[in-house]
Amino acid sequence: MAADIEKNLKDLGIELPAPAAPAANYIPFTIAGNILTISGQIPMGPNGVEFVGKLGDTADVATGQGAARLCAINILAQAQMALGDLSRIKQVMKIQGFVNSTPDFTDHPEVINGASDLLVAVLGDAGKHARAAVGMSSLPRGVAVEVDCTIEIA
Repeated sequence: MAADIEKNLKDLGIELPAPAAPAANYIPFTIAGNILTISGQIPMGPNGVEFVGKLGDTADVATGQGAARLCAINILAQAQMALGDLSRIKQVMKIQGFVNSTPDFTDHPEVINGASDLLVAVLGDAGKHARAAVGMSSLPRGVAVEVDCTIEIA
């Protein structure tokens, strides 16, 4: 499976970044038994925070999907740091996607598909998950999306 994951990442043109350090009083992940919980990831790119904006106002669905995709890449980077090998992922159990949006914005599921689609593209069936996609009045640093994740590990 490790070779498949590496091939999928390469085929998608993704090189996992160094995981971002926590910005406050928390840790980036916890492991309890066979469960890895990854703290909320924002769209942090190589040059800092990316995809700042509010869906339904200054950002559109495609922008939100890009933000969610980058959040999922950062989730995988945190998982790599936590596990040493992404092939230890048995199943992505659940992601929670938080969308910085106006009160009348209703396309939260389409936005969080950016994260869901990336996880399935990289991990195959192990990337399929339950999820929540909810609107928020604001998010840290003004980002468009934040995503956290719960993973079953070997």
